[in-house]
Amino acid sequence: MLREQFNFIKKTITFKRAGFAVENYLSYFISLITNDVHISGFPPVVMIEPTNICNLRCPLCPSGNGTLKRPRGYMELNLFKKIIDEIRERSFMVCLWNQGESFLNKDFIKMIKYASEAGLFTLVSTNGNVELDPQEIIDSGLDSMILSLDGATQETYNKYRINGKLDLVLNNVNKMIKARKKGGINKPFLRWQFLVLKHNEHEIDAIKKLAREYEVDHLELKTVQIYSKEDINNFLPLNPKYRRYKIKNDDFELKVGIKNRCRRIWTSPVINWDGEVSICCFDKDLEFPIGNVKNQQLEKIWKNNAINKIRQQILKNRKAIAICRNCGESVKLRIKSRDL
Repeated sequence: MLREQFNFIKKTITFKRAGFAVENYLSYFISLITNDVHISGFPPVVMIEPTNICNLRCPLCPSGNGTLKRPRGYMELNLFKKIIDEIRERSFMVCLWNQGESFLNKDFIKMIKYASEAGLFTLVSTNGNVELDPQEIIDSGLDSMILSLDGATQETYNKYRINGKLDLVLNNVNKMIKARKKGGINKPFLRWQFLVLKHNEHEIDAIKKLAREYEVDHLELKTVQIYSKEDINNFLPLNPKYRRYKIKNDDFELKVGIKNRCRRIWTSPVINWDGEVSICCFDKDLEFPIGNVKNQQLEKIWKNNAINKIRQQILKNRKAIAICRNCGESVKLRIKSRDL
């Protein structure tokens, strides 16, 4: 991770960006102290959704299991460029995913390249179930890639990543590492993310071994988000240390409880494929529409009355907002994280 952090600092730090970030975080802390909304500066991290369409059928993912209520589609390249042009001198990083498989967007490599050439740190998360061209990805300037791979065997892997092919993902990893070595470069930084589930927790040692064999840079074990009582027995690992929830009377709640605060809604906007801005990545169905970047600047949307009302509600009683009761804010999502 030190190498990734060094690359981040080298690529993105400017006095102008730092000033906007400091101002933004100060406004967040002032809001916590005064229990009243203050918002200034500019968000240092912006999440952009190239598509909410996915090629897998993961049972706990709204996009994969068919429960996502938002229209499906792909972000147009011109809209993406409009967003980047606004944030390029004020934000540090773009996270290029949300509720779909980003590499399904035909213009995705062009998007990475445009954002990277703007001096933004580019991070993407992928299921790896598309044929990736490692040289094309390297040439795009991509800084960091999260590869979701939750099984050491095809049988285990396919229980959650339904329609997924383990061999394809591993082949993509292998090609990427070889291409990096051939070019004598260390980007993109490769993170192997293992979602710990009931059916795969017995393979954790095998995954550690496999990750070392494939020479990925970093391995992360991540807890799973569930949505119903039935999910407790179907998906939660038996070992409590691999859960983000505590079980109480056949129901579940977050171990850390719900505090009246949320860093994300001050610092990390989410822009969906059609330009609609979400208050955060947990607002999967756009329950709280606050504006569209097609006809408004992100800065104005991020400071308007619609989102400030939600911020005020969070400061007063965050539990009253349904999506906040099962949110990853303040939750330790990664159980273990290690460089290899």
